[in-house]
Amino acid sequence: MPSPFPGMNPWFEQNDLWPDFHNAFVYTLRRRLAAAAAPRYIVLMEEHVYIHDEADEISRSIRPDVALTRADDVGAPRGASAAVAAPARLRLPTPDEERIPFVRILDARDRRVVTVIELLSPTNKRRGDSRGSYIQKRREILASDAHLVEIDLLRGGPPMPPVDRPACTYSVLVSRAEARPEVDFWPIGLRDRPPVVPVPLRAPDPDVAVDLRTVLDQVCDEGRYDHFLHDRDPDPPLSPEDRAWAEGFLPAPT
Repeated sequence: MPSPFPGMNPWFEQNDLWPDFHNAFVYTLRRRLAAAAAPRYIVLMEEHVYIHDEADEISRSIRPDVALTRADDVGAPRGASAAVAAPARLRLPTPDEERIPFVRILDARDRRVVTVIELLSPTNKRRGDSRGSYIQKRREILASDAHLVEIDLLRGGPPMPPVDRPACTYSVLVSRAEARPEVDFWPIGLRDRPPVVPVPLRAPDPDVAVDLRTVLDQVCDEGRYDHFLHDRDPDPPLSPEDRAWAEGFLPAPT
């Protein structure tokens, strides 16, 4: 079923559910753009890869006070091979790899990048190395001749620059290469219907209009989230006032 909310459903902000929603949203957006922009443009779904490595955080040396013993000293037959117990058993930190999809639109004639569309993830927004990596990639796009469309459907985490943006719960930013440093900005409240957003292409081709509400409805309908989405609370939690408003849209328990 389509989303019961007029806008974004805050219950998608759950650590174990957001990645699935993120993938589905970007995939649905990519399909709609490809249908509207082909054959003049190529629309691809690609991935940022973030490696969260604990190696630098776990920095300690182990010096066990254990003597090594030859196998023949403990009764093993001479000439036979025997296992020697290690003085300690440790666990190496395993890098945690996170893949975050995004959309790139290429000109079919020369394969140059025309537009990059990002849906922000919790990894992008939380303070830390991954946020810094994303902001650096964002700077590289803004320094190029490609347009940037940045969609933020997360309540959690500090917002991205610019710092003088209007107060809002969600947002869409469209940075046209020819208009920088000025950008178009859509502030979206928790109770607002998401806007129809223009996705710029190469001049003189017109923008592709994307109705974010329609994308949300398709994602919710195909994902069948209504069966389990509201069993847990959103993270971060809603204020008491917003919670009372939001619960009016939740489906009746079965």
